[in-house]
Amino acid sequence: MTTHTPSGAPPRITADQVLAAGARLAAESARFAGLGWMRGTSGNLSEVLTRDPLRLVVTASGLDKGELAPTDVAVVDATGEPVPVAGVTPQRPSAEAGLHARVAAVAGAGAVVHVHALNAVVAGHRWPEGVRLRDIETLKGIGREAHDDEVVIPVIPNSQDMAELGDRFEEVYDPRTPAFIVAAHGLYAWGRDLVHARHVTECVEWLLAYAVATA
Repeated sequence: MTTHTPSGAPPRITADQVLAAGARLAAESARFAGLGWMRGTSGNLSEVLTRDPLRLVVTASGLDKGELAPTDVAVVDATGEPVPVAGVTPQRPSAEAGLHARVAAVAGAGAVVHVHALNAVVAGHRWPEGVRLRDIETLKGIGREAHDDEVVIPVIPNSQDMAELGDRFEEVYDPRTPAFIVAAHGLYAWGRDLVHARHVTECVEWLLAYAVATA
């Protein structure tokens, strides 16, 4: 998705790129909303457009995630601040855009998913030191081994300060585990692109449901 420009200039982001990303984000948001993981206007998704400088397309704030249009997105920088793009009507980015950007920067993710899945909140409440999983076939869906591989889904305390949340994420980040829980809030998961991030999110949510059901 990156547009290269000559003589070391930053890549130029076009309206067509933003709208194409917006269409993908809208489709994925509708899928998650249909699962009940983005109730009301909760949750948000992002896709990386460029790495240097880091620019992401993030779903806009305060909108029903089951009814997004391709234009219901914002472009943000590495701190989550809006970046104007010619031909794109400015939208207010999700309040969590800064955390999406931190995850993309630290984990090298191409897309980040944040959902308010109930099992994530219950698991985070039950195991505030992290949710431990092993010997479950679905672990392969997040890139781990089905046997003899202990996986810990980290849990971090909630905050309304995205820089603070980003610091907490970095403290527990394990490059082998593409997800974490924000206590009393929801789940963050990521992948190399939106489809991969969706698969990781679905598998992590199932694993958390299993942990809660068998505790």
